[in-house]
Amino acid sequence: MTTPPNTIVFDLDGTLVDSLPDIIASFQHGLASMGLPVPEDSEVRPLIGQPLEDMYAHFAPAHAAALCLVYREHYARNFVRRSRPYPGVIELLRTLRERGYKLAIATTKRTDMARRFIEALGMTPAVDYVQGTDGFPHKPAPDVIHRALAALSAKGLWMVGDTTADILAGRAAGLRTYGVTWGNHDARMLATATPDELQPDLTRLLAHLPPLPQA
Repeated sequence: MTTPPNTIVFDLDGTLVDSLPDIIASFQHGLASMGLPVPEDSEVRPLIGQPLEDMYAHFAPAHAAALCLVYREHYARNFVRRSRPYPGVIELLRTLRERGYKLAIATTKRTDMARRFIEALGMTPAVDYVQGTDGFPHKPAPDVIHRALAALSAKGLWMVGDTTADILAGRAAGLRTYGVTWGNHDARMLATATPDELQPDLTRLLAHLPPLPQA
């Protein structure tokens, strides 16, 4: 008997967790520590969700690799200064699991950092698997989603994210897509990727996911 799709895949930063202030602060610290011009928050924010080296290459291409090292050292010590789950997220995840769904995180963060991050926020018990992007194509490629689902031996239903890259990756993986506007990309930007659902928060997701039949 074929197992029906039962897994919801979430992006992490800007989707489940309001982590952008800590990311931006560490990004700016890297540039400042090397005596390079420091961009405003508004200049960094649109780049979040891209690989870190690509973000730095936008401002200082000759120093991108070195800046990544500085960022990672600083971020690892400061990653939960202001980062918190968005309102209602823990309750949402708990409800979805009670309804029988598996929950995976698929993020551009490296896997080890992503797992440390959600553990520090007390979110580890709320999800079934965390997959970062470790040396393979990043979103909008679907690789990180495929790897998360393969680790769970599961089929996906929805990809939930806050950037166009999340939506495009979800579609490429064959999932329905839910764009949430409280993170990095606003509604106008997210609409360009034509998600199946576009909302200011995650509440509407529950309407699409009634309890699964008992086995």
